[in-house]
Amino acid sequence: MNQVANGRDDGYPAEEEWKRDPAYTPVALRSHAWFGAPGKLGSHHRSKLYSEGLRESAFDGRPVIGICNTASELNPCNLHNTRLAESVRRGVLQAGGTPFVFPTISIGEPLARPTAMILRNLMAMDVEEMIRTHPLDAVVLLGGCDKTTPALVMGAVSADIPCIVVTSGPMVAGCFRGREVGAGTDLWKVAEEVRSGQRPPSDLHELERAQSRSYGHCNTMGTASTMACMVELLGLSLPGAAALGSVEAGRLALAEESGSRAVELALEDLRPSRILDGSSFRNAITGLAALSGSTNAIIHLLAIAGRAEVELSLEDFDTTSRSVPVLVDVKPAGEYLMQEMADAGGVPALVTRLSPLLDLNARTVTGKSLGDNCASAQVWNPRVIRTLDDPVAPAGSGLRVLRGNLAPDGAVIKPAAATAELGESRSRARVFDAIEDYLRAADDPDADFEPTDAIIVRGAGPVGYPGMPEIGNLPIPRSCLAQGVRDMVRITDARMSGTAFGTVVLHVSPEASVGGPLAAVRDGDPIELSLKAGVIRVDLPPQEWQARLDDLSPAAVPGGALGGGYTGLYRRTVQQAPRGADLDFLVGRRPCKIPRRSA
Repeated sequence: MNQVANGRDDGYPAEEEWKRDPAYTPVALRSHAWFGAPGKLGSHHRSKLYSEGLRESAFDGRPVIGICNTASELNPCNLHNTRLAESVRRGVLQAGGTPFVFPTISIGEPLARPTAMILRNLMAMDVEEMIRTHPLDAVVLLGGCDKTTPALVMGAVSADIPCIVVTSGPMVAGCFRGREVGAGTDLWKVAEEVRSGQRPPSDLHELERAQSRSYGHCNTMGTASTMACMVELLGLSLPGAAALGSVEAGRLALAEESGSRAVELALEDLRPSRILDGSSFRNAITGLAALSGSTNAIIHLLAIAGRAEVELSLEDFDTTSRSVPVLVDVKPAGEYLMQEMADAGGVPALVTRLSPLLDLNARTVTGKSLGDNCASAQVWNPRVIRTLDDPVAPAGSGLRVLRGNLAPDGAVIKPAAATAELGESRSRARVFDAIEDYLRAADDPDADFEPTDAIIVRGAGPVGYPGMPEIGNLPIPRSCLAQGVRDMVRITDARMSGTAFGTVVLHVSPEASVGGPLAAVRDGDPIELSLKAGVIRVDLPPQEWQARLDDLSPAAVPGGALGGGYTGLYRRTVQQAPRGADLDFLVGRRPCKIPRRSA
């Protein structure tokens, strides 16, 4: 095992220089450079920790395990992670390690405005630097809510320290007037029924309480559940970790087991760079298509791959998903909730169904392959996890990448959540430069909308909004709702909640605010959408279209200047959706060497 982690030069002294330092003693674990150092330096690192009630044996060469906790009262999805942290702590102690719980910022989807997405990269940076600057040999990452899981993974992967993920788990199923309801998905449906006059506003108020019966993340196949599944398929969590409910004793037991395994990871030096490769990400994409998971997972997987220095592009998603049918019958593209998926066998059961399409030799945090982890798994409910011969939806339905003169760098759509007849359509463009403008028009019963229109809302990408918010599931105009319309073609450079549904073209890139072609569309332009051909385009003579593109003003960011603070930094350095919307200076691995002495 290396005494000092290898990696690119980051300005710290080289290993040979450390060997000449009087404070250096040959050690196997990174934490020994803190707690095993002789003289003043070692005493400086150890002394204050005695105030926590630790004994000297805590520093006798045991692996030091960080437990990164995202619990927050501003984030009910992760509120109970402190209880999970206690279970992890037990597991670390049982395996002979020394645990330290430390906080990081917590991003809650329900409250963060303008979007939780703008904080994902900040959280990843926070996690990476907390790991880098402290005496940690491995970390257990406690996430759950949409952006917390990818942010934790991004930070740990860049630091390239042994890590294992424990997510918070899906909440208890909601119950509305005797009927099971899923978080997000059913709320969006009832909200539209209230807008159309089919229901009174009191129904929506009643549902908002009925759907939230416990702590935990959304129990539909929204972004939180999808990312938990992605992490398991990437090999960064224990088998079965994704689907277990937030209130189940099994999740506490899994957290404890993860703590014990983290000690072993430290001793084995099993870092993300030894786990994640092209096959890991292809497995995740295959699973994403089979789950008909959140389109947000595309951006997060691209960002994680960028941190892992694994080549991944939108084309990989498109090529892989074309041959993968939807097998998991969970809302919003199906009928069931995550509880039923867990009872059916969870991700390990899905792996058995997908085995002909997966690389079962991919490595995982267990030290075994994905195939070995899932060898004994069974499908207990074939209605929830279908077979390749009897899918929920045919191959290519889970996700689709679109290109054309509106999205030369790509856009995405979830066909399984769209209306089939709208997937091959020609529409009149109705264009809006801000979501607020559209919402005012949509609520005007006299506004000029037709059911066959393509609604375009732009200026909502990573730079323009800023942060690329989840506004893509645009409400249907009142005038169309009154005609019984429940879906229309909608096109945007924004994202949408993984719990949402509809014929929505998302992540249009480049975004309008940096001069992308979406900025050149005008009211009345003919828009062609073809899911079969993978095309989204404006049907105008090439010369006319090129003239419009030539007239575009560069970087027309709303509000003028990019601004200061973190938001300004974000706008100046964020990459577009096909690059994972990560900050350009955070991409890649920066393995944790031993920092320079502090005393």
